[in-house]
Amino acid sequence: MPSPERQFVHPQAAHAKKKAPSRFGIEPITAFYIFLGVNIVAALFAPIQDCDETFNYWEPTHYLSHGYGLQTWEYSPDYAIRSWLYIAIHAAVANMRRLFPRSNKVAEFYFLRCALAFACAMCQTLMWRTICLTLNPRVGMFFILALASSPGNFHASTAYLPSSFAMYTAMLGAMAFMNWRGGLKTSQGMFWFALGGVIGWPFAAALCAPFLVEEAVFALLSDRERLFEAAIRIVRGVIAAMLLVFLDTAVNTFFYKKVVVVPWNIVKYNILSKTGGPELYGTEPWTFYFKNLILNFNIWFVLALLALPLFLAQKIFSPSAQGFHSGLRTVVFMAPFYMWLAIFTLQPHKEERFMYPVYPFLALNAAMATHILLAAFGHANPRTLIGKIPARLKFAVVLLFFLASFDLAILRVLGTWTAYSAPMSLYKELDFIGARGDSVCFGKEWYRFPSSYFLPRDMRAKFIRSEFRGLLPGEFSEARTGFGFWSGTWLPTTGLNDRNEEDLSKYVDLRTCAFLVDTQYPERQKDVDWAAPPREPDYIADKEHWEEVTCLPFLDAASTPFLARTLWVPDWDIVPERYRRKWGRHCLLRKRKEGGSSGA
Repeated sequence: MPSPERQFVHPQAAHAKKKAPSRFGIEPITAFYIFLGVNIVAALFAPIQDCDETFNYWEPTHYLSHGYGLQTWEYSPDYAIRSWLYIAIHAAVANMRRLFPRSNKVAEFYFLRCALAFACAMCQTLMWRTICLTLNPRVGMFFILALASSPGNFHASTAYLPSSFAMYTAMLGAMAFMNWRGGLKTSQGMFWFALGGVIGWPFAAALCAPFLVEEAVFALLSDRERLFEAAIRIVRGVIAAMLLVFLDTAVNTFFYKKVVVVPWNIVKYNILSKTGGPELYGTEPWTFYFKNLILNFNIWFVLALLALPLFLAQKIFSPSAQGFHSGLRTVVFMAPFYMWLAIFTLQPHKEERFMYPVYPFLALNAAMATHILLAAFGHANPRTLIGKIPARLKFAVVLLFFLASFDLAILRVLGTWTAYSAPMSLYKELDFIGARGDSVCFGKEWYRFPSSYFLPRDMRAKFIRSEFRGLLPGEFSEARTGFGFWSGTWLPTTGLNDRNEEDLSKYVDLRTCAFLVDTQYPERQKDVDWAAPPREPDYIADKEHWEEVTCLPFLDAASTPFLARTLWVPDWDIVPERYRRKWGRHCLLRKRKEGGSSGA
């Protein structure tokens, strides 16, 4: 007779096994979907932050794919400081969109962005997986929160920039160096950092330095055999880097029609230039990156700065049984962020994109700092002050911290999108009202042009004279000579220089423009002392010569208070006027057939 305690079990349940919990805290596929989801949002909605992305990367890509585009001095054979291998890879990906129905140039633009979102998510997931295996699954969870929820990731994950590409490869390089399971992967790590440095941005290869120092220290503390093995691994990494340089040089030699080592040209221009180098394009105070990273990572940036002090305090006040090797490894993992921030803070010329390669390391530092703080905060010893705090109160404080960080990030992203997305949506009507060969002209708003991918086939972007006195892009030659493919990459150029000196040949007469892009700022015009600069008239108000095709709201940053510039503030009547955003109008204008010209 069966025991009374025995319960009925369904036959199918008898074969069911309880799923073991993931050793990563969450399943890797879940982490990938989180990263991919936020990156796709960035691909579809992030405005182009920097005109360098448009003119130095989207335009050459458009030239390779469609036979015409704008050319900056960096692509002149006289200077050759941009890699055509980097451009060709992205052009090949964008052209894959033509294999699918309803393909057009805008679709190619967003297809490439989505491909970048996928590549970035893969790299982020692989680095997260290594963090979970090497450090702690909880550190991995905080890494996801810090990176995926940050406005910095919104800008960098799908930006078509070498610094973003270097960010991808830095994550793969860190993954290789951090994961010692199955043996040291020094050569593999060096390869990934070299890939980001050679094809992307040479300076990003410096992020490899802390890991190589770690390799050297451990090798010197080991026996002769281990020292020899370490030397072999490093030599293999150097050989891999040299092969990448050879490949990049071969491709650039094909395009430039002369032997060109682009990484060296970039370093030479930025460090050894006799014409002024990057400082010609502006300098910033040492506080620039601190302010920028606070905006892009809010609380996580503060935690990243505190990571090393917190770790040292933990070692002093709560020493563990872990030895020298473990402590050194932790310092090595934290070092890239501090090293990069220090180096670029000392440089006079600063740009937000220069921080992109170190974003994953910032998130890693912040995750480790959060782990240390929560370990101390969660201490349950009733003899200590922290131990006397109720567990529910601790949980509420931690939850409030994460919610505050997330809310700040959402407000920052939403504010950026609503304020500056107009140029990405302005040109849709050209498909219906434009004609082949029409010129779309840009004056004071030239740097807001999102690229020729947004103009219908054979409509060209042109520049009219404005108050800007620097060097504008020219155009790739469309001549077919030599081998007949992309002759504009190697034919001699005129009017391009590395001194940011204005070239008058870049301008066209206003009378040749079928369309014109202009921005109007009504708030500024309310000032009784306001007057339009001589070469930047209010074309939108010139109803005699121009008619509005499309006008979209665009933030008037100069008239908007600081808080509303940095975060999304609703345009509600209950919001005090001094805290509300001020708006301009970003407009596409069409020349009236019956009107004359207002002059060039």
